[in-house]
Amino acid sequence: MSTDSADEQGGKAGPAAKFGGPVMFRRDRKPDGRTADRNLLDTRQDSGWVHTDPWRVLRIQAEFVEGFGALAEAPPAVTVFGSARTPIDHPEYAAGLAIGTALSEAGFAVITGGGPGAMEAANRGCSEAGGYSIGLGIELPFEQGLNDWVDLGINFRYFFVRKTMFVKYSQAFVCLPGGFGTLDELFEALTLVQTRKITRFPIILFGTAYWSGLVDWLRESLGGTGKISPADLDLIQVTDSVEEVVRIVTGETGEGTDR
Repeated sequence: MSTDSADEQGGKAGPAAKFGGPVMFRRDRKPDGRTADRNLLDTRQDSGWVHTDPWRVLRIQAEFVEGFGALAEAPPAVTVFGSARTPIDHPEYAAGLAIGTALSEAGFAVITGGGPGAMEAANRGCSEAGGYSIGLGIELPFEQGLNDWVDLGINFRYFFVRKTMFVKYSQAFVCLPGGFGTLDELFEALTLVQTRKITRFPIILFGTAYWSGLVDWLRESLGGTGKISPADLDLIQVTDSVEEVVRIVTGETGEGTDR
């Protein structure tokens, strides 16, 4: 079989191609001459290969398999985001407790990032109400660990794998006041829904005093200059009511999920 290619218009042969497995090389690009079998079976090699990108793909794959396997039979769930720095005596911690309890009583499992603060509060409220409390942790340079109220916990190396689990296994997102991590998850969810990469589902901001400045900025700076459409603002709902959170999630206000 020839490795030359022909130009469809002029019939001119292209440069010869060489292959290293599924990868094609042309011109001055060359495979290293080692077959995949040799790379696998040869023990006389530098152990640094386990830190290369192809090897990391296997770790990433393993994280997806582990996450899918652990969460596949979990009941319908709602993810609650919020700051890890929320003190236990803060009203936002009490709000997390109440939301976790209410969602559990409504028949939902509660998923959080598994850390302390607002995440712990939501897990605790769910667990104390007899619900299914889930924590999806992340490897960080500083030790955080999963809080004691997590019934099913998974620690991930990669943020993007963890984010996939949040989106795949959640019926709704509830965002308590939080920092960059909460904002990251919030805007990723908004982008996925806006671009119709996922079916629309409720995205709730809890705490009008905390979130109103952000919502005003979205309306005036983004909406006012045409960066987003007016309908995009409808993807977000803001409330101070735990009961309203449950009504939105269950669809009693007409804004619930159809996922």
